[in-house]
Formats: sequence, C-alpha cells, structure tokens
Amino acid sequence: MSFVINKETAASFKDYFSERQREMLALVRTLVETESPSGDVEGSRAVVSLLIEAARSTGEQLRVERIPAPSYGEHLCVRAFQERESSGGKLLVVGHTDTVHPLGSIAARPFRAEGERLYAPGIFDMKANCVMVLEALHACVLLNRRPRREVVLILTCDEETGSAHGGRSLIEAEAKRAACALVLEPPATGGRVKTARKGTGIFTMEALGRAAHAGLEPEKGASAVLEIARQIERLHGLGDPSQGTTLNVGVVEGGTRSNVVAAKARAEIDVRFSTAEEANRIEGAILNSVPFDERVKLSVSGGINRPPLERNEGVVRLYEHARAVAAALDFNLGEASVGGASDGNFIAAQNVPVLDGLGIDGDGAHAEHEHIITTDIARRSALLGYLIATL
Repeated sequence: MSFVINKETAASFKDYFSERQREMLALVRTLVETESPSGDVEGSRAVVSLLIEAARSTGEQLRVERIPAPSYGEHLCVRAFQERESSGGKLLVVGHTDTVHPLGSIAARPFRAEGERLYAPGIFDMKANCVMVLEALHACVLLNRRPRREVVLILTCDEETGSAHGGRSLIEAEAKRAACALVLEPPATGGRVKTARKGTGIFTMEALGRAAHAGLEPEKGASAVLEIARQIERLHGLGDPSQGTTLNVGVVEGGTRSNVVAAKARAEIDVRFSTAEEANRIEGAILNSVPFDERVKLSVSGGINRPPLERNEGVVRLYEHARAVAAALDFNLGEASVGGASDGNFIAAQNVPVLDGLGIDGDGAHAEHEHIITTDIARRSALLGYLIATL
C-alpha cells in the first residue's frame, strides 16, 4: 500500500465522475425501479442483466458470471484486469443487489429529487453503489490507472437475509485468495468508513412444560412461559457493554389461554459481539442453557451467523491508505465501529483486511426516507476508483 498518491491523479478521477454523474444516475434510477427484494427471482435476474450490460460497456475483457441461487435469485461475479500479477492475492470488492423493500415500494415512494437528496427504496443500501463500482472499473481503464492486481467483484442477492443462499460460501471462497477487500455498504453518519463491525448470532429457545388448569390444579402444571421468562432475565445478564456484547430477546411466544398453565413457549434471541472470544463465550452460554424448573424441557437452536470484523493492524493500514486518497481529494475520511454486520464480516474471518462502508453518503437504510446525497457522488466514486487503482 505504498503506492504514491497525488492530488493531480485524484482530481482526474473526480473530474471523470463529475462528467459521468448524469449517466450514472440514469442507471441508478433504472436499478431502483427494477425492484429486487430478497428472494424475488425475477427481480434479481433483471437487476443482474442491467449490471452485466453496464459492466461490458467498459470495453475491457471482463469475465462475467451469473451464479444461480435456486428459487431465490442470482449472484453476480465480475473478474477484471486478470492480466495483472496477483501473487500476493487479488483485490476483492463486495456488495449486494437485494433490498429489504417489498414489491410495490417504488410505486408508493417513487424516485424523486429534493435539493441534494435523491430518494428511492434501495438507493442507499445499495443500488447506487453497484453502479458506482462498475463506473470505477471503467474509470481505471479510461484514465490509464489500471489496478496493480486482479479485481474480483461479487454482488450477492441474499445479503439482507443472512447470505444463506450461496452468498456466504461464494464470498468466503474468493476471500481465501484475496490480499484485501473493499465493501460497498453505506457509510456511517458523516460518510465515515467502517473499520470494525460487531458479529451477530441468532438463536431460538423453546420450552416444553406441562399444561394444567390454572385455577383447579395449578400445582400439576409446569409453566413454559415462566421458564422462558426466567431464561430471558438470565440471557440479558450475559451481556457485557464494556466488551461491546449485547443480547436482545426480541420475540416471545407462548401459552394458549390465561387460565391454562402454558405447556409451550419460545423466544428469539439476537446477540452482538466485538471479538471472537466473546462470540465463543456467549454461544456456549446460550447453547448449554439449563432449565430453572427441572420439569420443563429446554431446547436451543441457532448459532453465530456472522463473525466480528475486528479493527486489527491490517484494517488500520487499509484505512490509512484510504485516508490518504481522501486527503488528495480534499476531504477528511473518518472511521466508525458499528453494531450491524455485513458480508465483510465473513471476509475478515479469513484474516483478510477489510474496509467497509465505502458507499455514497446518505441516510435511511431500510426506511421510508432512504436517500443518497448527490454532492457526494463524484468524490466518493473517485475515492473508490483510486483505491482500486492503487491497492
């Protein structure tokens, strides 16, 4: 990461994206109006087709691969600059094409501009960023700033639902051959990149007790609801804010009627942690749960979904390189540690340095006010393009 960075080259990238902004936004609008909620096969394929057409417009010999996720959608893999020697590993760039917004959202909240803001479902997280990365590859060719190593771009179709439909395995396989990785998720507030992300775990706890009449013979019952209530208090006590570890029981179900001692109850548990050590501690404590009432049978399913992305030396070096590029573009690039996870967590678990949150600034991910800021497009795109060229 010792490549010389200068303001003149940075300015050429920014000028390129300023001149291309209208065309970029035209494709962004087409993408957001082509709805692709997670699991919508037709929408996923349509978005991939649009992106492949844009990728091929670079004039570069790209290897483009559509990877089916059966009954769910399609992942997209683009390999660029394959002539580059990559003995030290490839540059992996990761994003996703699926959104959390259901079909019909664009009709209810059409693409619109208000001052410097562009609103549309899925524009911030992250269809605008899918356009940005393809344009960044194009810029590297036209500005004769070809990357120092092969670039592998993966856009999955299942990130918003946990990457369980092939996205995780695809990313992990490529990460094993990567020197470093860039993740196109939206930035933190103020355009800060993400140098640390908590890992996540999802568990379901079920209690099987014994039903009885609550008035006539309650002593013959064993309440599953009471057991779950006791477990909830214990689970929340496992958290350790000083270590960044939190637990939340977000869903509780149980019982049939108020006058019946409940025979069944369940709880859904969300866990967040900052280190692998904490992940192991919490997972063991939850999976080895013991009932308070010996008459109640307790079972737990689930586990760690995403490992943590820890701010290690490799991540810091990657961030400092990005800061130098941003400085050449005349802005300060801040950093943040966040509680939410991304596919970058899977890459970090392969001991690959990851810089996350490189998307265009905005707000409202997953919300009705989702938008990007148009004045950030050129400089953010220039940051990504110059990073790809110099890493």
